[in-house]
Amino acid sequence: MKILAVDPGEKRIGLAISDPTGTIARPLCVVNHQSRAKDAEKIADIAREEGVTVIVVGQAQDSDGEVGHQARKSQRLADEIRTKTECAVEMWDESGSTRAAVQSRIDLGVARKRRKGHLDDLAASVMLQDFLIVNEARIKGQDVE
Repeated sequence: MKILAVDPGEKRIGLAISDPTGTIARPLCVVNHQSRAKDAEKIADIAREEGVTVIVVGQAQDSDGEVGHQARKSQRLADEIRTKTECAVEMWDESGSTRAAVQSRIDLGVARKRRKGHLDDLAASVMLQDFLIVNEARIKGQDVE
């Protein structure tokens, strides 16, 4: 089961994909934001090309777990994606994924000069790996008690 993660942003949308076993996430690409409809169509096209069965859309929640303005925008994007694909579309809290992407570059010893730039696809990968870990039993088709 391949899973596509979507990390929506104001200017760019980071995409990450899992391996066919649903175990490991990797950055896939960055899509420049155009409009909700065009973004959803592009995401659906990529999902078809990659043979994805589930699309996970990141939804940032505040520290109280409440849904704010940006999270509502993510929900509207997910709703639009649902109209363009047969894939299951799920929401996932992506709070802290960009911070974790930056930290992973630091942990890998990437020089400060080289850490600049867009981390959208890497943040999507962090979010997807979190999703894969939490949902491992369901993804692997095991019974969940």
